Amino acid sequence: MKLYRHPLSGHSHRAQLALSLMGVPHELIDVDLMKGAHKAPEFVKISPFGQVPVLDHNGSIVFDSNAILVYLANKFDPDHRWLPRDPKGQADVQVWLSVAAGQIAFGPAAARLITVFGARYNAEDVIGRAHALLKVMEVSLAARSFLVGHAATLADIAGYSYISAAPEGNVDLSPYPNVRAWLARVEALPGFVPFQKTAVGLAA
Repeated sequence: MKLYRHPLSGHSHRAQLALSLMGVPHELIDVDLMKGAHKAPEFVKISPFGQVPVLDHNGSIVFDSNAILVYLANKFDPDHRWLPRDPKGQADVQVWLSVAAGQIAFGPAAARLITVFGARYNAEDVIGRAHALLKVMEVSLAARSFLVGHAATLADIAGYSYISAAPEGNVDLSPYPNVRAWLARVEALPGFVPFQKTAVGLAA
């Protein structure tokens, strides 16, 4: 099992976190984004959009971080802990996978791209989107320990990385005690691996 990733990519950390929480042995292979290694022809052969992460499981290639989460749950989660098999449970998880690809990507993740990678987003806009999302999460987490109930699922793996790193993008988490408590619960899970920190934004 090989995971092609970049250590500062939250999408990559999402996949690494899933592998670790599920206890799947794996090798991490760093892709140098700064030198454009993700756009090299040989890498595009396994990742058509030229993005990390990419999972190589004995020659079976899976790209896109959320697709990797679903693949791992179907392959290595016989008890269906991380991805429920009932239609409502699956739908509840899918909502947060969509949030990870939508509101998280265009809110806290985009805000962090400005400070970490120099992306040319409008900081006020993306920080505003981040707080709109966090307000919804704060209310949701008032009634449950994790995003879809009282046990961790793929929803929490998909959401954790960029929310935990939101202060690096100048997104203040202090007004959201339920969100911060949820982050701590994820960090207490057996097999948790931290997302590499960067001293930028509010974390500077």
